[in-house]
Amino acid sequence: MIATELLEKYGAVKKFFDKTAIIFEEGNLPTHYYQILSGEVKMSNYNDDGREFIQGIFYKEQSFGEPPLFLNQKYPANAIAVEDTEIFLLPKINFMKLLEENPVISLKIIENLAQRLYYKSVMAAEMSTQEPEHRVLKLIDHGIAYFNFKKDANGYLINFTRQQIGDLTGLRVETVIRTIKALEKKGVLKIINRKVYR
Repeated sequence: MIATELLEKYGAVKKFFDKTAIIFEEGNLPTHYYQILSGEVKMSNYNDDGREFIQGIFYKEQSFGEPPLFLNQKYPANAIAVEDTEIFLLPKINFMKLLEENPVISLKIIENLAQRLYYKSVMAAEMSTQEPEHRVLKLIDHGIAYFNFKKDANGYLINFTRQQIGDLTGLRVETVIRTIKALEKKGVLKIINRKVYR
């Protein structure tokens, strides 16, 4: 999202996180802007039963954790490396200066946050009222648009595990597996070598 050279100009440093490492924890106050150089990060929290709910998954060149940074509020979720991940960390004060001095970047950040809010609104409505098939398809279709899933001869490769789909939609993994199989029978999805395509 923000060019590497610009981040470095404002004092960003690269930091490596091993798979499953915690980048920041729910309840902590934000101190940095985070942008992924390589790898994958999930933001999630747990309900009283210990069930994980994934708030979002972020990939290369995406940022995460900005709303609490702008509001100076505690993080509502944990950020965890899904795989070995390298991230740019830019101190909050430097990030704010970068935005003030680069209005085009400010607009990109606003657009990105608006896109996330839109996704959350759509998914909240889906999860409260819709059947599993509808929830899974809505998530997949949003993923195609938002995460730029790759397309090949089989269609769009859905780069979520069954567990991640469950955690993003509030469904149990067993329900996700049955739902994907049902959608395959209807010709809506394809399963090739255990990978899901739309």
